[in-house]
Amino acid sequence: MTPIAPHMSAFLRECLPLQRGASEHTCDSYAYAFQLLLQFASARLQLTPSALSLEQLDAPLIMEFLHYLETERHNSPRTRNARLVAIKSFMHFLVYRVPALLEHSRRILAIPAKKTETRLVHYLTVEEMQSLLNVPDLQRRDGIRDRAMLHLCFAAGLRVSELVSLPLKALDFYPTPSVRVLGKGRKERTLPLWKETAADMRDWLAVRGTTPARELFVNAHGLPMTRSGFEYILQKHVKTAAQVCASLHKQRVSPHVLRHTSAMLVLQATGDIRKVALWLGHDDIQTTEVYLRADPTEKLEAIAAVLPPTLKRGEFRVPDKLIALLHRD
Repeated sequence: MTPIAPHMSAFLRECLPLQRGASEHTCDSYAYAFQLLLQFASARLQLTPSALSLEQLDAPLIMEFLHYLETERHNSPRTRNARLVAIKSFMHFLVYRVPALLEHSRRILAIPAKKTETRLVHYLTVEEMQSLLNVPDLQRRDGIRDRAMLHLCFAAGLRVSELVSLPLKALDFYPTPSVRVLGKGRKERTLPLWKETAADMRDWLAVRGTTPARELFVNAHGLPMTRSGFEYILQKHVKTAAQVCASLHKQRVSPHVLRHTSAMLVLQATGDIRKVALWLGHDDIQTTEVYLRADPTEKLEAIAAVLPPTLKRGEFRVPDKLIALLHRD
C-alpha cells in the first residue's frame, strides 16, 4: 500500500508552485479539494486520513465523492468539475512519480466532467461604472486608493488576484502610461492606461507613503491588500453608488464583473474578439467568445445585414369541432 502524505505534500508544495508556476489561489483551491476528498474517504473507509493509501482512492470512491459534493454539499456542477480537475492533476503527477499506479490513475483520469450551462457574462453599463468610480472620497487617503483600485481593475480588465498582487514596479509612466501584469500560468502582458487611469495611479502613489510591502495597493496598516479586502471595498462603494444609479440595486457586482465590463468595452470599441483575448490574457480564444454571445450589438448588426424573407399572408381556418373541443385554454 502506498502512503498518500509524501506524494500529496510534494504535489502541493513543489509541483504546483515551483514546477507549474501555479498561483497561491490555485494552490489553496487544490488543497481544499483534497481536504474534502480525504475527509470523505476517511469517513467512508473508517480510517484516519493519514492512514489512507493511494490505492484506496480509486475511481469508484472518486465517483462517490463527486456525487456527495452535489447531493449533500449542494455544490454546483462547476464546483464539482473544479474538484475533479484538482484530483486529475494529482493523478497526472502520480503517473510519473509512482508508475505502478498507472492503470489506477488512468481509471480516475477517465472520469468525465459534468456538462454545465454556459451563462451570459454579467457586466455593467458605462453609466453604472461611472457612478461606481465617482463614489470614493478623493479628499481622503483611502478614497484615493479605492478610486485607483476600482479604476485600474476596470480599465485593465484585471482578475482580483492580479490586482492585489501587482508590485509597485508594475506601473510605468514613460513614454506612455502602462501596467505590466503577471497573469495565469505566469504569463505576462503589458496594457496601456487611459490618461484618467494614469492620473488616479499618480494620485495614489503621492499618498501611499513608504511601507515594507512591495505591492502597489496596501491597507490602512501598510500591509498588502487582500482579495477579501478589495471585495469588501467594492461592495461598500456599490451600495453607495446604487443610491445615485438605481439600476445597481439589481446588480450583483463582483471584482470579476469589472473585468467583464472592461472586456465588453474593448469588444464594442474594436469589434475584434482577438484584441479582447489579448487584453484579458486568454490563451484560448474560445474562452473569450462568451463576450460575443453577451454583446447585443453583434446581433443587431447581423439582423441589419440579413434581408428578411418575404412571407405570404395566411388564412385563418376554423378547426374541426372535435379538435376544438380537445383544446384546453
